[in-house]
Amino acid sequence: MALTFERNYAGAVRLAVTLISVAMALYHMWAIAFGSPEAVWYRGTHLLFAMVLLFLIHRRSGVAEGLPTPFDYVCLVLAAAPILHLFINYDYIINRIFYVDDLTTMDTIMGVLMTVMVLEGTRRIIGWPLPLTAIIFLVYGLFVAHLKPQDMLDQLYMTTEGIFGIPLSVSASYVLIFVLFGSFMERTGTGQLFMDFALAITGSAAGGPGKVSVFSSSLFGTISGSAVANVMVDGPITIPLMKRSGFSPHFAAGVEAVASTGGQIMPPIMGAAAFVMAEFMGVSYGQVVIWALIPAILYYVACFFAVHFEAKRRGLVGVPRSQLPRMGAVLRERGHLFLPVLAILLVMYSGYSAPLAALAGTLACFPVALLRKSTRGNVTFANIIEACVDGARNALPVALACACAGIVIAVVTLAGLGIVFTQFVVDLASQTLLVALLLTMCAGIILGMGMPTTPAYIIMTALLVPAIMKLGVVEPAAHMFAFYFAILSAITPPVALAVFAAAGLAKADLWSAGWAAVKIGFAGFIVPFMFVYEPALLMIGDWPTIVLSFIAATLGIILFASGLHGYLVARAGLWERAALLVAGLLLIKPGLYTDVAGLVLGGGVFAYQLATRRAEAAAPVAAAAAEEAN
Repeated sequence: MALTFERNYAGAVRLAVTLISVAMALYHMWAIAFGSPEAVWYRGTHLLFAMVLLFLIHRRSGVAEGLPTPFDYVCLVLAAAPILHLFINYDYIINRIFYVDDLTTMDTIMGVLMTVMVLEGTRRIIGWPLPLTAIIFLVYGLFVAHLKPQDMLDQLYMTTEGIFGIPLSVSASYVLIFVLFGSFMERTGTGQLFMDFALAITGSAAGGPGKVSVFSSSLFGTISGSAVANVMVDGPITIPLMKRSGFSPHFAAGVEAVASTGGQIMPPIMGAAAFVMAEFMGVSYGQVVIWALIPAILYYVACFFAVHFEAKRRGLVGVPRSQLPRMGAVLRERGHLFLPVLAILLVMYSGYSAPLAALAGTLACFPVALLRKSTRGNVTFANIIEACVDGARNALPVALACACAGIVIAVVTLAGLGIVFTQFVVDLASQTLLVALLLTMCAGIILGMGMPTTPAYIIMTALLVPAIMKLGVVEPAAHMFAFYFAILSAITPPVALAVFAAAGLAKADLWSAGWAAVKIGFAGFIVPFMFVYEPALLMIGDWPTIVLSFIAATLGIILFASGLHGYLVARAGLWERAALLVAGLLLIKPGLYTDVAGLVLGGGVFAYQLATRRAEAAAPVAAAAAEEAN
């Protein structure tokens, strides 16, 4: 009897989760297609869906296992009640003057409830670091800045400057539809296309499996905004391939972690924080894509050549052609699955909004899969429903993180902490931009260790971006700098989530994998400094400057990677490695004289290694000829 009840209860919960997830997906599609409701309604409904699903799926321990307990249902009701209170009293909410009209007793209770339940929901789905950060800011506001509790609750709950602020707006307007697009792409078999496509292009080259990882992870970034998710999709295939071809387990894990982390910075579909950036700066997402393009290429060039030079130094070869898929066959069978991505680009650059473009791409996924027999089997009603459920569930961490980040933003805004912190950073840096950039880099990596990219970027935008802008950095470069380092924390020990995931798959030591990832991605750490000092790398300025800066930066990144890994066209000795590192840095630093000096120094090492290699190749031939003559 009890077993039957439990089975029926589990089925009812699954059905409820499925229905709510599908309703969430359809609601957001409708809002994008026909125009979203007013801010409180739209953001509130988004958070309501997220809260209900969260407490149905995630237990108090944080795991997404087991059935909801009575306590979970109590939490669900307590989380939903404050949002419903806003809806029921909507006219009162929009007509009151915040900070002037006193909160009612019910407003106060609901405001406290909303704040507590957002903290609890965030803890369940992404852990303690972000809720603890928000609690520290609340304590600062009450006991250091001496803000009135009523004013704080007003800002947090009754306005669109707190929990229901811009971060939650971005989650509702942008993130969910792009996550949904990724789920639809996965369900139609696009993941297999990306892997086969990468294998066909780079699989047979030196260190081919490593290059496959780099290439496929950049593609997987278009359907997943999470470094860990990229590792878990891509890694089970690429990591064993890399190990079989001769790469050490920790190096294989490092390559996968670095390549997967770059998925968030790779256009056309970047991580959720890119949409927040567009909203904060008041520009289109298409403009952010343009700024991000060259830095993303440089990041992957650095990663690609790190793999190439390491493979050459170790004498590793690629996978035999006979074991690889043929490009023609891949494109014939699954090439049509690229069409939804092209649809997004076409709609977006035709002048329509990014959410509308993502909606067009999402709606195209299953019809496009019908075009070929090889993918037609994926087009089923059950698969479409599962895609909606996946999309809704995958959007929950971002929705809760954005709501929780809103608590931090509310305190920062109300206490004027942004201005105070800006002045502190400027004074600490003693008006030196490089010091301010290093402080911002460290803050981004530390914040990113404990929380997802989006809230880490939001907090940096509130506290640190104004400081480096005050020291002369152009606004796009300042925001991109913060964005980059919030992401790169995923491969920076001691807390490097992408590395942890990859090391688990590779059965490698965590610290060895972590330092391998830093070494592979080290040139990528330099990229943000490059575009701060040379905004042409963000495609800001005239085209001749942009092109020349891009060429110099690319050469610099390649030489720097060769110095780190001890190979250019032959094994490099200590002095050669040092010269290559210096040459790379000279080319990376903007300026005609440094570029020429870097070219001369790098060219000198290249010529020396080429001559050495030819001499070594000629030595056995000469010895054989001499022996024959004798």
